[in-house]
Amino acid sequence: MQTVVDCTDLDGELRFFVDRAGFRVHLVSPADDPRRVVVERNGSLIELRRGSEDHPVRVRIDGEPQDDEIVSPGGSIIELTSGSDAVDIPPNRPTLTVIEAVNGDFGTGRAGMQYRDLLPDRWGGRFIASHIRIDEEGDVADWVHFHRIRFQMIFVAAGWVDVVYEGQGEPFRMYPGDCVLQPPEIRHRVLRSSGGLEVIEIGCPAEHDTLADHELDLPTTRDEPDRSFSGQRFVRHVAEGSQPTSWIDPSLDVVDTGIGEATDGLAGAVVVSSASGPVGRPLSHDGEFALVVGLAGDAVLDLGERTVALAARTSVAIPPGTAWSWSEHGAGHRALVVTLPADGIRGC
Repeated sequence: MQTVVDCTDLDGELRFFVDRAGFRVHLVSPADDPRRVVVERNGSLIELRRGSEDHPVRVRIDGEPQDDEIVSPGGSIIELTSGSDAVDIPPNRPTLTVIEAVNGDFGTGRAGMQYRDLLPDRWGGRFIASHIRIDEEGDVADWVHFHRIRFQMIFVAAGWVDVVYEGQGEPFRMYPGDCVLQPPEIRHRVLRSSGGLEVIEIGCPAEHDTLADHELDLPTTRDEPDRSFSGQRFVRHVAEGSQPTSWIDPSLDVVDTGIGEATDGLAGAVVVSSASGPVGRPLSHDGEFALVVGLAGDAVLDLGERTVALAARTSVAIPPGTAWSWSEHGAGHRALVVTLPADGIRGC
């Protein structure tokens, strides 16, 4: 995935990115009269395109800071974050983890929100999955903040919540089935929620820093929907109007949230729902992580030596190489399926 910068002075922009911002040339096209140059630094790709107008962007990348911000001739802003803030990803220690809807107590976490742990052993500290709720409607005692993470997503299971994100326009309301990908270090704030709000939050690594930003006001004055945050784009998936397609298991339909594309395949999240009678097709994954969370209706997951009644808010974390199938699912069944990488699930 790469961020596109349209610029009137391609040569000047290229000199800035190479000489000042520490990028290196990755691609030039065409060679005899370059109109497109891709530069790279620490995995972040910027595509410079000659155009009739400047369309600057803001990009945050890992690297030793030179100033708080450096600005290109065309107005693009580069933020360099210290390499000392690199995210430490612990080794993966996967276990089959089933948390039924009635299991696990809620504890009070940040900003007064209540958290129920869906992955108590954290797979060695590599992943965290939480069922979060807010009981009473009203303003949330949150502040502008960001997370030093590799991956993080929020899925609304019940109620509604108002949120605002850096460079993503005015605050917006999320309803059941909606979700967001929160790329690394994007500034954001939870504003207000309904009573009975429930969200599912999944992140990597399990322990990560949450930092306040007391200088940035949200919403920001510039909208930057295509901005790259450490190689990821912000995603707002709206469930209403989303069209399902057929899935690996043909008895289930699927709605893709777009997280796979926005993370360049690092992670994916889909919502599956009953389409016909179950066929019990065996599935598996050979990636890092797979989590299934019941959203509505009833189903049964067959994991070989164990079967799990997948009611709403029951979660199953499935280790790589484990074969499983939906041996039963009734009308109205829906489930969230999150994997790393995005294309990790396959038919056996």
